[in-house]
This record gives sequence, C-alpha cells and structure tokens, in this order.
Amino acid sequence: MINRIRDIRKDKGMTLADLAEACDPPTTAQTIGRLETGMRNLSLKWMDRIAAALEVDPEMLVRSEANTQPQIVASLGTDGPEALAKPRDALLPTDVGGDGPLVVLTVEAATGPYLPGDQLWLRQVAPEDAARAINRDVLVPKKAGRFAFGRLIDRQGTLVGLLPPGMGQKQEVVNDPPWIGVAEMLVRKL
Repeated sequence: MINRIRDIRKDKGMTLADLAEACDPPTTAQTIGRLETGMRNLSLKWMDRIAAALEVDPEMLVRSEANTQPQIVASLGTDGPEALAKPRDALLPTDVGGDGPLVVLTVEAATGPYLPGDQLWLRQVAPEDAARAINRDVLVPKKAGRFAFGRLIDRQGTLVGLLPPGMGQKQEVVNDPPWIGVAEMLVRKL
C-alpha cells in the first residue's frame, strides 16, 4: 500500500497545519507528518479522519494494485467516439466525488471545444436521472459496444437525443442506454 496523503493534501493547497486543524477532532501537524511518511501507523480511524478533512473517500488515501481504477473506455476521433479494444486505467488527478462510477473519454482529434490529448471524465448515471444532464456533454453506450457522444438535448421515454459537438452533424438518438456518462471534469495538459 502506498500512502497518498501528502499528494492529496498538496493538490488541495493545504499545509500540514491546515490538515491537522481540519481533522475532527483537531490534531497536530507533527502527527499528520508522521502519518504521511509512514512513521506512524495509518489506521482505519486515522484514514476516516484525514479523508473527511480532505473531503475525499478514505480509499483515495492509499493506492493498491487491488483497487479498481477508473477506466478509459472510448476515444473521440474525427469519425466520432470509438470503443477501445481493451479498457485501460486512467489516472485521476483529484477526487471529484459524486455517485456512480467514473469513465473516461480520450480525445484523439479536435472536436467542438475539445482538443487532442484531452480527457473527459464522466460520471455514470441511470437513464432515468438524465434530466439533470440536459444541456451537458454526455457519453452514451449503444448496441454492439459502440458509443454516442454529444450534448444531451432531449429525453423521451427510453429515447435519448444527442447533438454531436462537430459543425453540421445531425442529432443522434439512442434507445434504452444502460447508463449515461455525464461530463464532470476536463483534463487538459498544458
């Protein structure tokens, strides 16, 4: 197990003292430092306290080969989204919270506002929760392992209407998708 407390704390712009103060009950910066470096045992109780202070899930504090990682499931190219031959792990720069698993769409060719190399992190929601995704970019699985991507513009019964991000592309309708991936975070290398 690899302890990730320091990385997460720094990503959130917190000092040792800030994190110690945010714990409930508060602790000392020295204790947090010892937990980060492994000089003190990181018990489940400490994981819960520190995770709450950092506003992340406790499992984010450690990294293991056994933990399930978010998967890159599709790639967006000039001809639209394509399923990968084999999904691969994606590295999450920060925890985004929320309900439902994360999936990732990688952008291979400039499409709408997206540039090559972008990663679009999407939260899977049930189709009946699509109302909260209206006018948001979504990835929707279709039959035979294919995907549709675009702005969710309509949902009627089991039909989901998407407007692709490219100029002059026609609306795409998907019938009864198992889930809808709602865009939650754009990761773009600078």
